[in-house]
Parts: sequence; C-alpha cells; structure tokens
Amino acid sequence: QVQLMESGGGLVQAGGSLRLSCVASGSIFRLNFMGWYRQAPGKQRELVAVVTRGGSTNYADSVKGRFTISRDNARNTVSLEMNSLKPEDTAIYYCNAASVTRTLDYWGQGTQVTVSS
Repeated sequence: QVQLMESGGGLVQAGGSLRLSCVASGSIFRLNFMGWYRQAPGKQRELVAVVTRGGSTNYADSVKGRFTISRDNARNTVSLEMNSLKPEDTAIYYCNAASVTRTLDYWGQGTQVTVSS
C-alpha cells in the first residue's frame, strides 16, 4: 500500500507563489508517474503536471511557464513550484502516483490552494 502526504497549500494573493510537496511512503518502485491534479468547485478534476521516473514532464496548457514540477526519486517526493498565481488556480490540489497502465493508482488527501484577487 502506498500513502501520499501533501503539504504547502494556503492562501496567497494573485501574482504570488506557493510550493506544494508530496511524500510517498510504501512500495513505489512500480509507480512511474507522479503528479498533481486539481479540482475547483463545480468542476472536474484536471491534470496540472506530471513527471515520470526518468524526468519527463507534461503540463496543462493553463500552467505552462508558471508552474514547475520536480521529482526526487531517492526521497520519493514530488513538488510543484507555482508562480504568478491567478485566482483561477484556486482549487484543491491532489498528489497522484501511478503505474504506467494505472493498474496502481494512488491519491493524496488534497491540499487547498486559494488565490485572492
């Protein structure tokens, strides 16, 4: 069983920055993907950014150039540096870790990010 623990959410003014971190515990050697998703009120959960074990990254168009995802395989952590935050970035952010086929798919409990205008 894998557990994901997020930290770093909070309230920030538009234009500000936040850093989210997620630590994975348990057997994660088969989990190629680690990433962040978010869900705003009344909306579906959406991909924010994902990084593979080898370091390849993918970002949602809405965050490209503002957010940076990074992964430390030795420490089983994934982080999301968020800059130039906008009110539309307000959401609950979830850490995710998954195998290639998503046969194994784990989620954190979520952390609230609120961006005030």
